[in-house]
Amino acid sequence: MTLVVGTAGHIDHGKTTLLRSLTGIDADRLPEERRRGMTIDVGYAHLDLDDGTSIDFVDVPGHDKLIGNMLVGAGEVDAAMLIVAADDGPRAQTLEHLGLLDALGVAPGLVVVTKIDAVEPERVAAVVAAVAGLLAPTSLAGSPVLAASGVTGEGLDAVRAALDGLRAAHRPIDRPPTLAIDRAFSVKGRGAVVTGTLRGGPLTSGDTLRLVPGEREVRVREIQVHGAAVDRVTGGGRTALNLAGIGVAELHRGLVLTADPVVQATDRALVSFGGRIRDRARARLHAGTAAVDAAVGRAGRDALDFPDGTSAGAVRLAAPVALAPGDRFVLRRGPALTPIGGVVLDVAPPRGISRRRQSVARVAMLRARVPGATARLELHGALSEGGRTVLAPDVRALAVASAVAAVKNEASLGSVRTAVAETLRRSVTIAREDAVASATPIIEALVADGRLVRDGDVIRRPGAVGRIADPGLATAMERLEAVLAVPSPPRLGDAARIAGCPAEGVRALERAARIVVLEPDLAYAMSTYRDLAAQAIAMAGREPLTPAAYRDATGTSRKYVMAILEDLDRRAILRRTPDGHVPGPKAPRPKQAVP
Repeated sequence: MTLVVGTAGHIDHGKTTLLRSLTGIDADRLPEERRRGMTIDVGYAHLDLDDGTSIDFVDVPGHDKLIGNMLVGAGEVDAAMLIVAADDGPRAQTLEHLGLLDALGVAPGLVVVTKIDAVEPERVAAVVAAVAGLLAPTSLAGSPVLAASGVTGEGLDAVRAALDGLRAAHRPIDRPPTLAIDRAFSVKGRGAVVTGTLRGGPLTSGDTLRLVPGEREVRVREIQVHGAAVDRVTGGGRTALNLAGIGVAELHRGLVLTADPVVQATDRALVSFGGRIRDRARARLHAGTAAVDAAVGRAGRDALDFPDGTSAGAVRLAAPVALAPGDRFVLRRGPALTPIGGVVLDVAPPRGISRRRQSVARVAMLRARVPGATARLELHGALSEGGRTVLAPDVRALAVASAVAAVKNEASLGSVRTAVAETLRRSVTIAREDAVASATPIIEALVADGRLVRDGDVIRRPGAVGRIADPGLATAMERLEAVLAVPSPPRLGDAARIAGCPAEGVRALERAARIVVLEPDLAYAMSTYRDLAAQAIAMAGREPLTPAAYRDATGTSRKYVMAILEDLDRRAILRRTPDGHVPGPKAPRPKQAVP
């Protein structure tokens, strides 16, 4: 288990010198940094402890023009070590770095007052007292403030002891492996290599990770920790990954490699802020190692203010970023304005009708991290889970009431199913076919409870007698649905004649989403279409999907596969490229139901 500590502080306050004295490693890895005597980009070092554990250090630049680089390092640390020079005392970047660490919620930490060999003891004591006062209103409140010299070594034993205490108290993050890329480069004969702080785990050589954004799968060829190859790493420290099947030109800072399904690429998120912020405010969002321009939405349903003085709203990003619920971020609007910190609540906020459910009370449940998917289900009203649609209790109650109301005395199963589906679509944002699929178990539950009675394709109230006017129509509709439940169905007109189903029945089947009509004379049973679409999406997720490959996989012809691919393209589930079809912006998440 490794603790990752980020160093922060004003330029020339001795961060790199202190790290060199603690670890024996020069974190100024770039020639320009060594020439100019200042940290320009993020640097790294590590300290091996006697018990076999280690502490990784992320040395961030202190210059005011390099704050963006500083946030790359600060966004991926477990604790902070703030450096203040005894001769200078707290300066502009000291305060700015402290504000950014506070906005990110970084804790615990410690402060080291350096260069004590250059001043009188009275000056050291005064700076220690001043820094302790600055910490009080921040996430580092109460952190130890130590005095040391990176030149003479005085006080370094106390600094090591404090760091060891932070390491002993550290608990690793329990999640699938996730690494936000901060560097990408090529090694001759080995290919692409990326580095970052590995969160969660374990990760083993040969494992496959998703690259987000992009949803591309890459294989881990080799893992290195502190320059040594390892077969397996449990996470929590600086890690280098040699990747197979991808070029370094496709990798850059800000991308994320992960096996965690909750990490998703998004350009819109529901977030909570650490304070109040105005609608349409523009800022630079820093999350993990990514940085992107953002606009704040705090109007209408997004104007969410909590009694404790904090708020929530939407952030709209200039480009997709890999985010997960619980991720911390900073909105920075220039050195003259206080940075605003926040937490991601939902990477796919409610849209359409479901936005009506967005209230302070429901968003507060998300902010309180209510266990499981309860809070998110309450906010959206309906969620896809394990290949089925789960409904919030109040939405399910409306659906149940509509099913009962649809049966005055007796009614066809299709008409009741349609009534329930229409109620769901009026209540929450849900695809028509998913609404129809959700209606069936609701009706079955009512039958099981004795509130409705089913006789074949007829639903009636308990005690009701008689039959619907045209029982033959329901049977013909069932026959047509069966005829279309094959990968290469006959022409719709021929299928209707074979099943003896009139145009009225065809229209009823389409309204109920029991069949899907792709072209005037081409239709599928919905269950068959779902299976074929899922196969296309899975194939496109592995590599660009060509019509020929899809035709061979389904055993059909170009006529059928082009109709399906064009439908998925039109709905943005797939996206056509010169190399073939790839997942589109509305493609299902991993393990999510296919629409």
